[in-house]
Amino acid sequence: MPFEQAIAKLKRYLNTLNCVYFANESMREHTSFKIGGPAELFIQPQSDAILADILSACKKWNIPRLVMGNGSNLLVSDSGFRGAVLCTTGGFTNLEMIDSHTIRCGAGVKTSQLCIFALEHALSGFEFLWGIPGTMGGAAFMNAGAYGSEMVDVLKCCYHLTPDGTAGKFSADQLDLRYRHSVYTDNDYSITGMLLRGSPGDKTAIREKMDDLMARRKSKQPLEYPSAGSIFKRPPNHYAAALIEQCGLKGRSVGGAAVSEKHAGFIINTGSATAADVKALIEQIQQKVFQQTGVQLECEVRMV
Repeated sequence: MPFEQAIAKLKRYLNTLNCVYFANESMREHTSFKIGGPAELFIQPQSDAILADILSACKKWNIPRLVMGNGSNLLVSDSGFRGAVLCTTGGFTNLEMIDSHTIRCGAGVKTSQLCIFALEHALSGFEFLWGIPGTMGGAAFMNAGAYGSEMVDVLKCCYHLTPDGTAGKFSADQLDLRYRHSVYTDNDYSITGMLLRGSPGDKTAIREKMDDLMARRKSKQPLEYPSAGSIFKRPPNHYAAALIEQCGLKGRSVGGAAVSEKHAGFIINTGSATAADVKALIEQIQQKVFQQTGVQLECEVRMV
């Protein structure tokens, strides 16, 4: 089936599902980098069942699809995405306590919302997520971490849909959580929710820790500019930001993309950056760091 015909068929199907979607939606409005061309279709499914139906339809009609949350770790091409973008932030936002220590959390819940919910229920262990942009689905996908803690410390199980829309789940020992890695980075499944387990804590102490971590982020990271957070993974026995600074690359720019003067591990959008600018700057950094130190930097950001 020709692509245009398949897209038209998917639109009609979405109407029967009463599912919200937008045609030719600019992805710069849905990524923390504020970069990206139009998505052929930008869809906001409201439930597991609807997402499953859409995944099944995309597979059946051979339509490329991208499942995303808040777009905080994505660099989308300037030409956009020729297919269906399925965004979980329009649904998948359930938060509930299922016992005194365990939270059931939808993939579309923002990390900030989870932190506040845990604070309200005097549950500790989630403070490291305070200030990390994005959704809990993304945090689980990449085993997000900061300040000595990672999702592996609190994530007990993930619920997902396979590419054909079949529901399933992985328990903690099946998630293969390692540095910026989970089983989901190696398959094409879509996370829909999870179970998280915290520890009883004191609300005042939890709040103080959250405030301290946020103050540290603000003092060290260029939060005033659009970015995708740390661009590179931490190489063994090194720190990417230190290597980049050592090579004299702070402030290096290509077009509207620049290495932050505040934190060399960040590439920021100074206002007019394109995906091509960012990619070119990434390549320059990788080449220079390898030439001077012998260390090959690996991108942490997903390129679409």
